Amino acid sequence: MKVIVLGAGIVGTASSWFLSQDGHEVTVIERQNGAALETSFANGCQISVSHAEPWANPATLLKVLKWLGKEDAPLLFRLRPEWLQWKWCAHFLRESTPARVADNIRQIVAIAEYSRQTLQALRAETGIEYDCLTRGILHFYTDGKEFEKSLAAARLMRELGCPRNSIAADEVIRLEPALAGSRDRIVGGDFTASDESGDVYKFTTGLAARAAGAGVDFRFGTSITRLLSEGTGPAAKIVGVEVIGPDGRHQVLRADAFVVALGSFSAPLLKPLGIDLLIYPGKGYSATYRITNAQAAPTVSLTDDGYKLVLSRLGDRLRVAGTCELNGYSRELNSIRCDAITRRTRALFPDACDYDNPAYWTGLRPLTPSNVPYIGRTGFSNLFLNTGHGTLGWTMGCGSGRAIADIVSGRQPELDFSFAGMPRRARSALARPVLPRPGQSQHG
Repeated sequence: MKVIVLGAGIVGTASSWFLSQDGHEVTVIERQNGAALETSFANGCQISVSHAEPWANPATLLKVLKWLGKEDAPLLFRLRPEWLQWKWCAHFLRESTPARVADNIRQIVAIAEYSRQTLQALRAETGIEYDCLTRGILHFYTDGKEFEKSLAAARLMRELGCPRNSIAADEVIRLEPALAGSRDRIVGGDFTASDESGDVYKFTTGLAARAAGAGVDFRFGTSITRLLSEGTGPAAKIVGVEVIGPDGRHQVLRADAFVVALGSFSAPLLKPLGIDLLIYPGKGYSATYRITNAQAAPTVSLTDDGYKLVLSRLGDRLRVAGTCELNGYSRELNSIRCDAITRRTRALFPDACDYDNPAYWTGLRPLTPSNVPYIGRTGFSNLFLNTGHGTLGWTMGCGSGRAIADIVSGRQPELDFSFAGMPRRARSALARPVLPRPGQSQHG
């Protein structure tokens, strides 16, 4: 088939790769001048299966009330006259019930673990270099009550097959000696040795280059204006996508199937078709610092619970990311939030980096109320979704790309997940090795 993928972030690029490997003729439409130049550009770079708890839970609701009005709060909510924001918030409250939280965690862990296995297989197959570290993720706590609450979450992760182990403060320092200067504030932590980190931008651009070499046609600098449909009911289908190319001219591109992987921009594109996705942009921040003292910088990827920041070593750079601002589609930098990231990082590792010349960035994370992404079918027979991955796009990207390729190709993914428009499979992908695709060797 001829397949058009909309979006060239990690999710869209992975989708195009696996669709191409299945023998499809693939075209990717991307408004930027290259792959991974929006939300996949400078995120926290963690492959984090261990911390898959959805934001929608009773504890978060209490914290949001405490953070209201604080410009440097980990979660900044600005009420806007937008129906989507109000509707999203109402569903967020619905997803915060204990039963919903438990089911959402199981789904997120299943797709995240499957995706990590897929990434590992893809890394071995392609040899892409992306500052990958397989030293695990260390989550440390400076609040005793928060650490106590984390014990139950870690236990649940272990029950789901994710080896997240709670540890004492001294073990935190043993695993990451660069935190020794903060020992008097650290009360405990948890460590997941199987988690990873790596530069999502380097990986995505590397995969896009290999996909292009395999025949995928990337149309960069091309804006999408609308999807064109015909028919009604079960016969409804998409007949083309209207775009504006680099030359400024309108054009309609046609294909047999279409995959929407536009992150936060998926919802406004699909709304005129009667598809109401509950995806709201959550503006995340990051800062990248040049490491000036390698011995004083962390070598294990970290999560700072008190400030909701993640820190990843990327060669001679330190990437620090986190916080979330619910304030529409603006990517304007808030200097107060930027300064808060640098202030906290300097306090943790005062001699590690050049803090006078940070590279700040924002990206719009595509948040669903449950943190569970939309992957699967729509009411249009040839229109598919791979979007809404929230803060875990890098963690889930490769696996969801592989899964949507299965669905487009008429296969049921080997994964216990609520795929959109499909019955849920009664099995789990946890701890199951990722096997070669039909007709492929282990080396592609």
